[in-house]
Amino acid sequence: MPPVSDHAAKPGVRRAALAFIFVTILIDVLAFGLIIPVLPHLIEQFAGGDTAHAAYWVAAFGFLFAAIQFVTAPIQGALSDRFGRRPVILLSCLGLGLDFVFMALAPSLAWLLVGRIISGITSASFTTANAYVADVIPADQRAKSYGLLGAAFGVGFIVGPLIGGQLGEIDLRLPFWFAAGLAIVNFCYGWFVLPESLPKEKRSARFDWSHANPLGSLVLLKRYPQVFGLAAVVFIANLAHYVYPSVFVLFADYQYHWGPREVSYVLALVGVFSVIVQAGLVGKAVHWLGERRALILGLGCGAVGFAIYGFAEVGWMFLVGLPISAVWGLAAPSTQALITRQVGPEVQGRIQGALMSLVSLAGIIGPAVFAGSFGYFIDTRAPVRLPGAPFLIASLLLVVAVLIAWRYARTPQTSAAAAATEPA
Repeated sequence: MPPVSDHAAKPGVRRAALAFIFVTILIDVLAFGLIIPVLPHLIEQFAGGDTAHAAYWVAAFGFLFAAIQFVTAPIQGALSDRFGRRPVILLSCLGLGLDFVFMALAPSLAWLLVGRIISGITSASFTTANAYVADVIPADQRAKSYGLLGAAFGVGFIVGPLIGGQLGEIDLRLPFWFAAGLAIVNFCYGWFVLPESLPKEKRSARFDWSHANPLGSLVLLKRYPQVFGLAAVVFIANLAHYVYPSVFVLFADYQYHWGPREVSYVLALVGVFSVIVQAGLVGKAVHWLGERRALILGLGCGAVGFAIYGFAEVGWMFLVGLPISAVWGLAAPSTQALITRQVGPEVQGRIQGALMSLVSLAGIIGPAVFAGSFGYFIDTRAPVRLPGAPFLIASLLLVVAVLIAWRYARTPQTSAAAAATEPA
């Protein structure tokens, strides 16, 4: 087992560690993507074939998963600050693998629901991976590194559903077994090659319960005014992003009469554009523009793209918005890089946990906002027929995010001061 690394700052070690974190994120997203095409059908099977009843349970599963992550993400971040990143990441990989086995064997809807609860608890890798990058990557290179992690998301969500759909045609439970295998292989790989990124002398002196809960984590964010402002950007941007899973399939069917095949092609195209931006453009854009301007440009393009979606009356007009909204991918890595500059290493995990709680909170609120507005504006009693209303709401949210970013997205002179003044 690799010991705590006191040479994590060396370029070779950084590259190896970042490669593992990239693979970890890719496998986690790939594993979740594998079950996307089959989980609703498995739920429907347990619900006796009643599609309406199954739809209720699918919504309940999504709400419960987001709610659990809202609570547990700060705990995971605090644990990584106290005990190191490595054990939290490895336990996440192992727990996720065992959970997929549990779900593959689930004999009833209740057991499947328990499996999703375990998934929400164990999916710590996203929170801790961001903190790991902040530990081992110099501040001026973090935006590019976070862009690579974003590319892993894009690849995972392109490949995962495609593989999961094919395996699901053979057996609805086969994607769960495949996902379990990926997660457990990743755990074994990490056990032998992943060094610890947070030396003992830089860890929290104790596990801080006051910050290991959603409300306490928000109080921690308020301790850093610029971080708190950027956290608002993270929340608003993720809230806007939930328009995709909330209404896109229904909107595309209603507005353009796109079926599952057309929708899958469009989603794959979205993923391709995302990978191009995250892996190829983030580093260059941040180098040319700086993190603040890259963030504002990304949010602005996202707002324009959503406005195009909202007013697009035919399918080709919607497709025009895809490459424009893809530039939104500059925003998240730039935001993460700016936030990590503001705080010391002993609180990176808790800060990342707090941010993940906000992402989960967006996942709780978003579906109600966007699905509700879509239903309202296609109803015959609506004052105006506007099926694209959810996308216009998302566009307005990103305009608000631009204004907040304009105020708070400032690169600090140094992050050492924050590290020196923050109590463990």
